Amino acid sequence: MRKVKILVSGRVQGVYFRLFTQNKAKHFAIKGSAKNLPDGRVEIIAEAENMTIEKFIRWCHKGPITARVDHVEVTELQPDELLTSFEIK
Repeated sequence: MRKVKILVSGRVQGVYFRLFTQNKAKHFAIKGSAKNLPDGRVEIIAEAENMTIEKFIRWCHKGPITARVDHVEVTELQPDELLTSFEIK
């Protein structure tokens, strides 16, 4: 099990980035959350098997067609397996 924090910058707010992220996370059976940050980035917490997280991170580099992703920063977190769904905050 792997848990990461993904910070996505670019044109990622006001373009349904979080909703598309939630849909992609559900497709991959990823648990976690996505929220807008005051500085214009989107913060994603994702927990799943390593291969699944890698695919999800690759998707985050592109995002939905409505977005423009300029930078993605990934930080490893301690898995806790307490997450039960993927929420938009």
